[in-house]
Formats: sequence, structure tokens, C-alpha cells
Amino acid sequence: MGDDLAVGGAQARLVVDAISEVRTTENVIAQTQGGRSDRVVLVGAHLDSVSEGPGIQDNGSGSAGILEIALKMAALGTEPRNKVRFAWWGAEEAGLLGSQYYVDQLTPREIKNIALNLNFDMIGSPNFVRFVYDGDGDATGTAGPNGSGNIEQVFLDYFTGQDLASDPTAFDGRSDYGPFIGVGIPAGGLFTGAEDIKTAEEAAIYGETAGVAYDPCYHLACDTVDNFSFEALDQMSDAAAHAILTFAMTTSSVNGTDKGSDKAMKSAETLEYQGNKLRR
Repeated sequence: MGDDLAVGGAQARLVVDAISEVRTTENVIAQTQGGRSDRVVLVGAHLDSVSEGPGIQDNGSGSAGILEIALKMAALGTEPRNKVRFAWWGAEEAGLLGSQYYVDQLTPREIKNIALNLNFDMIGSPNFVRFVYDGDGDATGTAGPNGSGNIEQVFLDYFTGQDLASDPTAFDGRSDYGPFIGVGIPAGGLFTGAEDIKTAEEAAIYGETAGVAYDPCYHLACDTVDNFSFEALDQMSDAAAHAILTFAMTTSSVNGTDKGSDKAMKSAETLEYQGNKLRR
């Protein structure tokens, strides 16, 4: 083959079966009326799925989780100290297009007014691990912007208080936090695993099956309502509600959220997730 290529004797044919078209997508954004506008807690999850499957786990889990939290905050009449902005991003699977567009439209002042970004992309994987984004980079070597370590610690403290194990996952740029950390906004969030394989050590801690992907139907047609762990959604949504309310109620910047008021803890306790419902 090498000699054939050298004298130009080899031929190759390429057949491409593809669709090229222009599509329109949208971000859906809702914000609390009350709270400080210069310390916004931006909570995000992507709405779209890949064309190969319905995307019930990726990312119906994250989108539904933060929607239920937003609805419950409204129903309870929660009055945050800091504005909470919920965002459902479009076209994440096409390259973070929705969140990148959003960030690109922000003015320098608007960027500064966002205290942090919390991202929830896949929180119901059937063969799950409770992953927390490694904000300070001490486990994965990739840290988020200053303050991301404090976001991570809020999640870690919550899981410790619930006697639940968790593991770090890296800021690898695969989800919608990417554009935010790109402009220096602290970020954090939760993840239950995608196509990577669960280890024997993880199976011993979290249960289910070693040697199998965290989500065996990741980006496949089988990502349906049967591809879901309500146990994972229950636990991760509780943690998400706790973090959202902690940052919504804190009187400190992200660097110092341990000074958050008792009101934050009491509000978080009202958002306990059970099955597919939040309960008071």
C-alpha cells in the first residue's frame, strides 16, 4: 500500500450520507422576581437530545429536575436573597450552541452579575455514580474559576450529611458550564455518568454492575423512560435543590458560602425530592 501511494496507484472513494440544513432553536429562561440582581444564581440544563434517541436520561433528567425545583420554589413562595435564573439550553448536543450564544450576548457587567453557574446534565443514569464537578481541581487536575471549589464543597458537605458517597468528575468541557467557565464565572454541578465503564470499586460503593457503562443507552435509541434510575434522580435532585437554595439565600459571595443564613438551610429542607415529585 505504501508503494502504491508513493506512485499514485491507490484510489479511494468516499460516500457521505448526510443532511445539511438550517434549523432554529431557542433557550428557555425564567428568573425569580426577587433577589439581588448583582449576585445571580444561574441554574442550567440542556433541553435537546441527539437525533439517534429521545434523550429521556440525556437530558430529560436534568431538565425535569430543575423545572420541578423552579415550580416548587414558586409554589412555596420562596423569596431568595439573590436572583435565581433557570435556563434550559437549546442545541447542546450540536456543540453547546445555546449556552455559548447566551454567554456571547452578555455584557461585561452582566457577566460580573452572575455569581455562579450550576449545571445538571444527566442525573438519572441507570448504572450511576454520584459525580460532583471537581471545582478546585485537586482530584482531576482541572479546576474551575475561583469560587468553583466552594461550589463543589457545598455538594460534598450535603452528600456527607446524607451519608452518601460521591466521586469527583473533571471540567472536561462536555456540557453547558463550558462557556461560563470560559469567561471566568465559577461553576459546579452534578453528573451520574455517560458512556464510561463502571469500575469494580465503584460498583462496590454504589451498587449495580461493574464493567458496564454508567448509561448503556447513552446517545442511543434506547434512551427512553426505561433507561432511568429514580434512585439517582431522587438523590441528585435533593442535592441540586440544597445547593440552589444555599446560593440563593447566602449573604456572602461564592467565596464564603459557608456564611449562608439559617434560612437557606430551612428552605432547602422543604425541597425534598421523592420519586418523580418534589414534596414539602
